[in-house]
Amino acid sequence: MLGGKIKKPGKRGRKPAKIDLKAKLERSRQSARECRARKKLRYQYLEELVSSKERAICALREELEMYRQWCSAMDQGKIPSEIKALLTGDDQKTPQGSSTKTPKNGKYSSSGNSQNKSA
Repeated sequence: MLGGKIKKPGKRGRKPAKIDLKAKLERSRQSARECRARKKLRYQYLEELVSSKERAICALREELEMYRQWCSAMDQGKIPSEIKALLTGDDQKTPQGSSTKTPKNGKYSSSGNSQNKSA
């Protein structure tokens, strides 16, 4: 007897509560519904992500094909009008992937040449 309390021999820890079986089943069903809803949202998000990446890939392929055509024309001794516009400084016809844009982070690397810093 310690401090007026008598210890009973037996199992230690939490006593098993009498759980209502119907309530437990309903909680399980609700949890499953929520899990399916989260899964559906996750799949929708991933499908949208894949779709946007596919569109970006198509745009890049079109741009690459344009550059290939330019190179082919220059190999034949012809200068495409778009490149002439770039050389004359006409920015209205500048293609999307030109080097006159600033980098995404707005900074230039210190290891790059000094021509990039003036853009």
